[in-house]
Amino acid sequence: MDRELALNLVRVTEAAALECARHMGRGDKIIADQSAVNGMRKMFDTINIDGVVVIGEGEMDEAPMLYIGERIGKAQKGCPKVDIAVDPLDGTTAVAKGLPNAISVVAIAPRGCLLHAPDMYMNKIAVGPKAAGRIHLDAPVEENLKAVADALNKSISDLTVTLLDRPRHKELIEKIRKAGARIKLFGDGDVAAAIATCFEHSGVDILMGIGGAPEGVIAAAALKCMGGEFQGKLVPMDEAELERCYKMGITDVNKVLTMEDLAKGNEIFFAATGVSDGELLKGVVYYQNNMAKTHSMVTRAETGTVRFIESIHKLDKKPDYAK
Repeated sequence: MDRELALNLVRVTEAAALECARHMGRGDKIIADQSAVNGMRKMFDTINIDGVVVIGEGEMDEAPMLYIGERIGKAQKGCPKVDIAVDPLDGTTAVAKGLPNAISVVAIAPRGCLLHAPDMYMNKIAVGPKAAGRIHLDAPVEENLKAVADALNKSISDLTVTLLDRPRHKELIEKIRKAGARIKLFGDGDVAAAIATCFEHSGVDILMGIGGAPEGVIAAAALKCMGGEFQGKLVPMDEAELERCYKMGITDVNKVLTMEDLAKGNEIFFAATGVSDGELLKGVVYYQNNMAKTHSMVTRAETGTVRFIESIHKLDKKPDYAK
C-alpha cells in the first residue's frame, strides 16, 4: 500500500480528536464518543480506499456509523482493499471526566489481515521492542517479569507494570506485588497503555490484565509496527459469547493469539491523535480565532518508522468541525 496513506490516516484521527475534545470534562461520554465517530467517518469518506470495518463501534444494529461490516472510503477504481480497525475515542470516560490519556486511533491492513475480534474480554500482555520474544501469556507472572527485567537490564523492583484498575485484577495485582515490581493502574484506555510499553520515556515496561478484545487487535497492530510484542487470549463470559466466537470462525478460544494472528503481514498502518494529555501524546488545545493544535503519531510495520506530527488547524476553513 502507498506510504502516503499514513498521512491520510492521521487526518482521520485528527478529525475525531478535534470533534470530541470539545466535550472534555462535560460529563457525557456518549456525546463525546459520537462526536469522535462523526469526525472520523466524514474524513474516511475523503480517502481513496475500499475499506471494511472489522473492529468498530459495534454491530450494525448497535451503531449508526463505523459499525462492524460497514464499507467506508471513496472506493475508486484501483484503490486498495483494506480491513479497518477503529476506536474513535479510546478513553470515553477519561474525556467525560477531564482525565488524561484519551486518544483516537485507527489501524488498517490488507483485506483479511486483521482479526474480526468479538466484543468481549481478552487477557493481554504487551511489551516494547527490547523485551519482544521474551514473554508468554501463559507463563507465571514472576517468570514474565524476570524475563522482561533481564531484557531491559533492570531488577524486577525497577519494573513498572500497567493494568486497568478493575476488581477482576485483584489476584494479578497481588502476584505482581509479591514479585516486587511497581504497579501503575489506569482507569480507561488500554490501547494507549499498550503503546506506552514501546517508549522508554513513558516509564511503563509491561502491560498485563484483561481488557476489551477489539482494543487488543488495535494494540497488536500498533505494537507490530513498532517492534514490540502483544499476546492475547479471548475470555468469553458465558455460552452466548462462546457461540459468538464460533460464528466468527474462532474455534479455539484457549489459543494464545500472537500478533500474527491478530494483525497479519507487514502492510499495516497505525495512527493516533491525543484527545487529552497523556504520556505519549498531548491533547487537543483550542486557541483564539477558532484555531486548534493536535499532536499525533503514525507508523507502519514495513519500515517501523514512528513519526510524531504537531498540527495547527484553522477551524474556520473546516466547517464540519464542532464549534
